[in-house]
Amino acid sequence: MSGNERLGGVLLIVENLPVPRDRRVWQEALALRDAGWQVSVICPRRPACPEPYVVVDGIHIFRHWLPEDAVGVAGYLAEYSIALFWQFVLAWRVLLSRGFDVIEACNPPETIFLVGLLFKLLLGKRFVFDHHDLSPELFEAKFKRRGPLHRLLLLLERWTFKSADISLATNDTFRQVAIKRGGMDPDRVFVVRSGPDLDRLRVGPAVPELRRGRRHLVGYMGVMNSQDGVDYLIRAAHHLLRVGTPRDVQFVLIGDGPDRPALERLAATLGITDRLLFTGWLDGDEQLPWLNSCDVCVCPDPSNGFNDKCTMNKVLEYMALGKPVVQFDLPEGRVSAGEAALYARPNDPADLAEKIGTLLDDQALCRRLGAIGRQRIEGELSWQRQAPRLVAAYETLIATVPRRRADQRASS
Repeated sequence: MSGNERLGGVLLIVENLPVPRDRRVWQEALALRDAGWQVSVICPRRPACPEPYVVVDGIHIFRHWLPEDAVGVAGYLAEYSIALFWQFVLAWRVLLSRGFDVIEACNPPETIFLVGLLFKLLLGKRFVFDHHDLSPELFEAKFKRRGPLHRLLLLLERWTFKSADISLATNDTFRQVAIKRGGMDPDRVFVVRSGPDLDRLRVGPAVPELRRGRRHLVGYMGVMNSQDGVDYLIRAAHHLLRVGTPRDVQFVLIGDGPDRPALERLAATLGITDRLLFTGWLDGDEQLPWLNSCDVCVCPDPSNGFNDKCTMNKVLEYMALGKPVVQFDLPEGRVSAGEAALYARPNDPADLAEKIGTLLDDQALCRRLGAIGRQRIEGELSWQRQAPRLVAAYETLIATVPRRRADQRASS
């Protein structure tokens, strides 16, 4: 059987971010397209990605309305219910207009498995689970409790794994969750890391004007939710700027999220608003001048049951640009950065500030850590190294999961 005969259509479903803003999903879509798949995507519609239907680089993107910035348990339940309704509606639209052989569900939330399971049972479609987040741990990190909803998330997670033909894990910790907690066959769980695309993240010269007349620039890029720890970075900035010897440093915070207004108020309360620039979301080439101009980049995610197990994409992107990293000492954080980072005591903003100051005072150390990070990305962690793993996982899916007869008749 030739490669062209084995390939067909794949439908990626994601709720967390619109595509192409969700970089992992977008990179997967492009890799599958390049491997010969016909790729469609269902995702939410946002102000930066407003079109309900658009074709970008050969990827057909179907977007649905979704309320923004859900707050509290009731808000999340409403958001997930609305998203699930539109995912079902648009999946049928894709099936009738373009067709697909595989559904790939990208969590959170785990409710997307219901779409994959329906088409698997009714029409023999294959179902792939792309495991982005540990939803039970994320719930506990957000709401500081467990209880009935936490147990429900564990149940949904297990049903998702049980329904999936194969699962894609973003790191080895996630793979063990799939095997031990999800009961999946180890031969059907594939590690595909969210590596940075070196064609997109280009090392370039610093832009002195972005420092706003300061000697140093320290950067953060990412989402601003409660579990992301940006408040720790703001408190570390206050420590550097107002405690002991003042530092001539400007901070830039690239990104957005529901916690941003509270973070801006915290900066004002600490009297450092003039040293913290919140840029909002910047896409593509807009990010690069800022990041290339940073002396140090920071990942302030605090230690908890969620973050300890996660690979932080921002750390990999900092490393891809040759930037030294400061982060709290988290298990998966060390797996990613290795010797390319300095590690502060978990959840200690004063020690985070001390590590940032150490790098600002030692440019040779900055260059050494930055070079180590870039080498790690080029050698093993870039998307160019991960894309073949994704394609190989799909080849295993095609080779080992038979179609139902009804599906074979429909595609003949």
